[in-house]
Amino acid sequence: MVSVYQEHNDNVRKLVGKDFAKATYVRYVTNLTLLKQYMHERYKVKDMPLHKVSPDFIRGFEVFLKTTRNCNHNTATKYLKNLKKITSICFGNGWMKINPFANIKFHLDKVDKGFLTESEIERIRAKKFVSDRLQQVADVFLFGCYTGYAYSDLKRLSPGNLVTSEDGREWIHARRYKTDMISHVPLLPAAREILEKYRFHKYCIDKNVLLPVLSNQKLNSYLKEIADVCGIDKDITTHMARHTFATTVTLNNDIPIESVSKMLGHSSISMTQNYARLLDKKVGRDMDKLKQKYSNGKLPFSFDICSN
Repeated sequence: MVSVYQEHNDNVRKLVGKDFAKATYVRYVTNLTLLKQYMHERYKVKDMPLHKVSPDFIRGFEVFLKTTRNCNHNTATKYLKNLKKITSICFGNGWMKINPFANIKFHLDKVDKGFLTESEIERIRAKKFVSDRLQQVADVFLFGCYTGYAYSDLKRLSPGNLVTSEDGREWIHARRYKTDMISHVPLLPAAREILEKYRFHKYCIDKNVLLPVLSNQKLNSYLKEIADVCGIDKDITTHMARHTFATTVTLNNDIPIESVSKMLGHSSISMTQNYARLLDKKVGRDMDKLKQKYSNGKLPFSFDICSN
């Protein structure tokens, strides 16, 4: 199993930038590492013959992920799906007599994605932090709210990603790290203001990047402090900025979901629907359009009845 998985990963690595994103390769490498740990812990072996990879082996791997590795259900399911791709290759080539995943069904738990409201965004924007480090983290987070870029993308944005169109509008053109999809995002004035603040920052000049982005772990740690200081009772994380862009900044300001999807670099509208949610005020605005039509008990349409 390990040798087949390793060969698969080597092929994926060669195709990074062509058929696969680098993040996909990293995910497969991590999956193989966990599989090796599982086999060593349960079977005391470094590899497993393909004919011994049974449904029990798969269920054991799931238990290992959820207990020893403390993965939540959705994360464990994603690792299992990656393993299924490898066993499908083996089964399809006739190297395995039985498909160990034949009777195993996957489902993902629905997760409520958090986001900030307009007033919460404004609280962070208006706050003058005593610590330069907190101010820097707040600015990076807000930039994510205004552009929708994930942490891995924010960290890599450089001056070369800034583009001015023929009509004079400023854009960010960047290829997403996770999916390798290209996204084009208009640069809002609030986002431009943040970039100007760090235009001559030593870190940005030395690294040729737009923003001084710390490690994801440090950012999330400081964001908890920022939430406390601003009186926001939410577990703010770097990824919440992306959901805030999809929900509060765009969709609930009447930006069509097709446009939101394109800016987020999604390959389908269904992916965007997992990010963006309609707020009550957006629904209220939409329904206001019908108030006059339904006023005084009148129907918004009429029928012409013709008699013969």
